[in-house]
Amino acid sequence: MKYTTLVVGALASIATVAAHDDPREGHAGIPKMLGARKFWAELRAKNALPEVLKHEKAAPVVKEKRKVDAELELEPRQTGIDPTGQCGPGYGVCPTGQCCSIEGWCGLGIDYCAAPDCQFLYGTACDANTVPAGASTAGIARPWIGNVPYGGAGIYDCVVDGDVAFTFDDGPYNYTSDLLDKLLVYNAKATFMVTGNNLGKGPIDTTPEWEAILNRMIAEGHQIASHSWSHQNLTSLDPVHFNHQVIYNEMAFNNILGYFPTYFRPPYSECNDTCSTILGNLGYHVTYFDLDTEGYLNDSPTLIQNSKNIWDAAINGANNKTTSFLEIEHDIHYQTVYNLTDYILASMYSHGFKSVTVGQCLGDPAVNWYRSGNPNAPVPPATQQISSDGTCSAQITCYGSTFGNCCSSAGWCGSTSAYCGAGCQLASGNCTSTSSSSSAIKSTSSTKTSTKSTSSSTKVTTTSTTAKTTSNTSKTSSTASSKTSTASQAISTDGTCGTTITCIGSTFGNCCSQYGYCGSASTYCGAGCNPVGGYCGTSSSSSSVKASSSSSKSSSSSSKSSSTSTKPTTTSTSTTKKTSSSTTSSATTKSTLKVSADGTCAGTTGYTCQGSTYGNCCSQYGWCGSTSAYCLTTNGCQSGFGTCS
Repeated sequence: MKYTTLVVGALASIATVAAHDDPREGHAGIPKMLGARKFWAELRAKNALPEVLKHEKAAPVVKEKRKVDAELELEPRQTGIDPTGQCGPGYGVCPTGQCCSIEGWCGLGIDYCAAPDCQFLYGTACDANTVPAGASTAGIARPWIGNVPYGGAGIYDCVVDGDVAFTFDDGPYNYTSDLLDKLLVYNAKATFMVTGNNLGKGPIDTTPEWEAILNRMIAEGHQIASHSWSHQNLTSLDPVHFNHQVIYNEMAFNNILGYFPTYFRPPYSECNDTCSTILGNLGYHVTYFDLDTEGYLNDSPTLIQNSKNIWDAAINGANNKTTSFLEIEHDIHYQTVYNLTDYILASMYSHGFKSVTVGQCLGDPAVNWYRSGNPNAPVPPATQQISSDGTCSAQITCYGSTFGNCCSSAGWCGSTSAYCGAGCQLASGNCTSTSSSSSAIKSTSSTKTSTKSTSSSTKVTTTSTTAKTTSNTSKTSSTASSKTSTASQAISTDGTCGTTITCIGSTFGNCCSQYGYCGSASTYCGAGCNPVGGYCGTSSSSSSVKASSSSSKSSSSSSKSSSTSTKPTTTSTSTTKKTSSSTTSSATTKSTLKVSADGTCAGTTGYTCQGSTYGNCCSQYGWCGSTSAYCLTTNGCQSGFGTCS
């Protein structure tokens, strides 16, 4: 039974609460469900904006603004420029190159130009009117892929019990980088509802800080969704400006990543039937929430406790076997990032829940979360079959199969780093080495060998050894000093750990963190480390089995290593070479590979980008290019079909 059903039943006499309601109301401590129907201007009145936008501009002393009957109110082109310097309805437009502030004065600077407050119909320089460089994405095909609804009434709930889809609106912002650090500590995944040019921060695609943050989000396994270009209320816009809010953000995403999202949260979560129909036609999953802690209304060290109380009321007593949450937060608020986030994550995991992306909590394969920015890209199939024999391709996905959720570069399903690491095909599954929503990819430059078990339990069996090499001799030790798991503990295959599951010998690391996840860094092996589920202490890194299935070290020189995945009843292998002194991955293009003529690579076509006119790198989504979004191994570059770095 869903938690929202319980709340509705228990609180039937209480009216539905909006996501941006006033906490001073009597029901402010009750979990906020199915809301978000208030406007940005109200946030200013409630002191809920970031500090940079809380102060008001000192306006010149002028006579009271004349009242204009709504029926007689004139359009900007009819009124021209007001000689007093005022602007807006009833006054007219500002001179070209100026902004019209929310208070109705022409000028320049953040107080005048920052979106969404700047009246963009009356000031050409308003941030909302900035157009990203590059070709428009408007002509790109937008088929409905997968089983998650597009448009319509929207999405409010997760379908995977035990999941909390942690979402953050309005960023990136000054605090987002630190938020990513916090999520990394917990191995938590989140969805960032990105606004392209709001709060005076500058466009995401021309501001290096924001570009780097978005690339980091992707590299660390988070989901990026659209929250419009400048956070205007879509229901108040004419069709042209509605289109701008969607397409401009797509263009900015495409400039950074080479693709753009299929998930969209309307600003203020305000979207009427016309709005949802347009978004559906543009190929978007309209995404809302069923839990709101109102962090944006409690952005002070004392008030933030109100948000914690809302969270506690929701999570306490919730059954992770029958309950899930789709939660909304905002990464533009200090207390939300530096206070509330840690509180929620610690509480979430202690109650047996895990932080995931929206796509994951809906059971939607990652291939469906984005569209290629290449207007000539072939349209993907409407559905993919789940692999029944361990193979994968553009038509067959590993996601949800019994073999593992990752599709290796050789076209086999699995769940270890050999399948989920370099060369993994995101178009045919996930590319995280746990094949789950709560673990990050862990890669080393050591030798890794894993064999997929064909037993009825479909568990992955791994063996671990540590090889010690001298300059003249080589010997293998069974690592007698290493702790071994008890008979009652299974080796973790999904990155989780505890009383019955150990990290020792897993591919994720030998330490079990206080939050129940395997790893090898100090955040797993240090303070709070759970000795029942694995090693603890810094010594574990030298005396225990490493995160990879087998590790080779040389006392005299660094050596090349390979990662090989082997499937039963087949001789197919996948090999990626790395050097210990460099993060550059190279691949020799096979003579049998055909150079891409349409910008696609890997997948069923098997095209290589090497020598193509689109760029020499093959991205994790199967597109050729030459930017970091295509070429970095941390972004999933497929070395078997081009050059990676």
